[in-house]
Amino acid sequence: MAKSSSLHVRVVEGRALPARDVSGSSDPYCLMKVDDEVVARTATVWRSLSPFWGEEYTVHLPLDFHHLAFYVLDEDTVGHDDVIGKISLSREEIAADPRGIDSWINLSRVDPDAEVQGEICLSVQMLEYGQGRCLRCHVLQARDLAPRDISGTSDPFARVFWGNQSLETSIIKKTRFPHWDEVLELREMPGDPSPLRVELWDWDMVGKNDFLGMVEFSPKTLQQKPPNGWFRLLPFPRAEEDSGGSLGALRLKVRLTEDRILPSQYYQPLVELLMTSVLGPAEEDTAGPLALLEELTLGDCRQDLATKLVKLFLGRGLAGPFLDYLTRREVARTTDHNTLFRSNSLASKSMEQFMKLVGMPYLHEVLKPVISRVFEEKKYMELDPCKMDLSRARRISFKGAPSEEQMRETSVGLLTGYLGPIVDAIMGSVGRCPLAMRLAFKRLRRCVEDRFSQAEHEDVKYLAISGFLFLRFFAPAILTPKLFDLRDQHADPQTSRSLLLLAKALQSIGNLGQQLGQGKELWMTPLHPFLLQSISRVRDFLDRLVDVDEDEEAGAPARGLVPPSATVREGYLLKRKEEPASLASRFAFKKRYFWLSGETLSYSKGPEWQMRSSIPVSHIRAVERVDEGAFQLPHMMQVVTQDGTGALHTTYLQCKNVNELNQWLSALRKASAPNPDKLTSCHPGAFRSARWTCCLQAERSAAGCSRTHSAVTLGDWSDPLDPDAEAQMVYRQLLLGRDQLRMQLLEDSSVNTTLEADTGEGSMACPDALARQKAAATHLLEVLADLDQAHEKCQL
Repeated sequence: MAKSSSLHVRVVEGRALPARDVSGSSDPYCLMKVDDEVVARTATVWRSLSPFWGEEYTVHLPLDFHHLAFYVLDEDTVGHDDVIGKISLSREEIAADPRGIDSWINLSRVDPDAEVQGEICLSVQMLEYGQGRCLRCHVLQARDLAPRDISGTSDPFARVFWGNQSLETSIIKKTRFPHWDEVLELREMPGDPSPLRVELWDWDMVGKNDFLGMVEFSPKTLQQKPPNGWFRLLPFPRAEEDSGGSLGALRLKVRLTEDRILPSQYYQPLVELLMTSVLGPAEEDTAGPLALLEELTLGDCRQDLATKLVKLFLGRGLAGPFLDYLTRREVARTTDHNTLFRSNSLASKSMEQFMKLVGMPYLHEVLKPVISRVFEEKKYMELDPCKMDLSRARRISFKGAPSEEQMRETSVGLLTGYLGPIVDAIMGSVGRCPLAMRLAFKRLRRCVEDRFSQAEHEDVKYLAISGFLFLRFFAPAILTPKLFDLRDQHADPQTSRSLLLLAKALQSIGNLGQQLGQGKELWMTPLHPFLLQSISRVRDFLDRLVDVDEDEEAGAPARGLVPPSATVREGYLLKRKEEPASLASRFAFKKRYFWLSGETLSYSKGPEWQMRSSIPVSHIRAVERVDEGAFQLPHMMQVVTQDGTGALHTTYLQCKNVNELNQWLSALRKASAPNPDKLTSCHPGAFRSARWTCCLQAERSAAGCSRTHSAVTLGDWSDPLDPDAEAQMVYRQLLLGRDQLRMQLLEDSSVNTTLEADTGEGSMACPDALARQKAAATHLLEVLADLDQAHEKCQL
């Protein structure tokens, strides 16, 4: 039985951050660390003390992680970035509430003595001798210690305390992975039994030594089970210093999900029940699994469930019938066409997640060229007279301050200059829209057309599709391109305002102009002629979009959202030659363009080159970070492969920033996840000058001094389908409604008994629908009971 652990994190916003720049503001960003490994970095929000990020991350983790930390820093173009503060959350704090954490949390001061990391390997023995007892502490090695020196390393030594005695190991210079292999013996002194404490320190020639961490063992532990193995280093015990809000606060949403995944055969009855449920009459269903899930879930949980369900049905080739089932339920209970799909129902969320899972390459192809132009050109445009900065326009034009009317005319010209290509790209994208999306929209339109068939509701069939495609797909991507991977950074305030105007305009087009000239935003009126012209094209576009033969749908089960041969990540990286002869390390790196698919990691001198070298993904045994000190270069990673003879080879790659590094690490780890014989340890340094730069060992074949982190990956739209994990989440959600389902069964039985007493006809008087619902509820309860037993059996 496999175990899984995932953190779902949303870094929402900050408030009341202190100013760190001479301008009286800051340029804040967040680093997210899991057990001291950076797993994500938000974009920088420029010139803001109340930044909004809204960035979401799903981090797949090993089950033994201990804490999650958020560091807020102020980005500086010159020198080191300034640390503003941090928030640290233990695993226990996150897991205390199944709903997770959703609150404002004050930032705390960063205390160097509390910033400890790494582990120490000890072997302790309690020995008896004539005059008493002796404690023998074998200090073997440590790994992943915090760098305390400017060189990015430390000069560690260990200090062992027992009672009023202490001994020290030797100092090992310039390493975060020291090997001591020293035995220290301390004799027991009269008095009460004492704990054993081992402290690690970084030796400094000038000034005081820096604390690296400690471990402590009680007298009971020493007597009953003397320590032997690796132990995580801890800071000195002290109360968390509360800054009282003087450093500002972050609003965070953090939720931990941990589960045991059963073998596939145990989930088959539940999966089959889900698949068959979408083929029945949706309108009457009140006891089926999907109807129950729709009633039970709310908010973020509903979005997560929608993603899992879409993936589960995609894997079976039944995403279309699944969405059609939810659509029929939604349409059947909607009386006012103006409210159709406007709420965050399971139908709306499922369609939204389906578009993201299936249509992200399509979205990038349509929007990325124009979004890139907006970011690069940085044109000032504004229509709202309350927000117009006429002096800003003067600084750009150098022709004196324009009038408000001139500014409005210029802004309309700029906006239509961007909107025109966006609308043209969308209208001309019918052939590029994924077939699965077009079929889903066709079923949606047919269902809505049947429900609202009156002549006065002619536009409802168009609004149902455009409400998803324009309002929930294209417009949000224009508004926040960073969240849709269209840009690496958030927009600055001026560009963000331009994107907002473009998104508003596209929403008006998607609404078919129903709100034009109404509401508070009458300042958008100068754009109306262009919008009305574009709206006339939307209906024709939507007609062509759904003009597809349903027989074209393959319907075959999908192994993943992208085929193994498809490129999941590409871009320029710096690659180090295998064995540079006499070149300095910096000159041993060559710029190469890389492509990663599920089958190969290939590269060439440029994206247009036909000649490529490649590394089979099946040969990858580890993908890990490399210490900056190995080559005096940041954002480094290594790909360790094994050839047919069993020999290991390492390829060193440099990324341009920490986000790109995390994305490549995650993509490579996920692609190589099924590989056998993965390495459990590796060297985070390089073998140079006849020794490893990390642990200073002189043997190239020496065992790795650091653990590998193959389980740490970032979730994204291209993740492989995992039907067992998806079915397990559905099972957990259904358990929440089991009592409700039992009560419903009792009520139905009561109704049937009453009918039988009144008519004497027994079950013949019970409507067929009621009988079907009772049978469905009974079947579902049986499936859940079988899964309960399977979990109990596997745990034993």
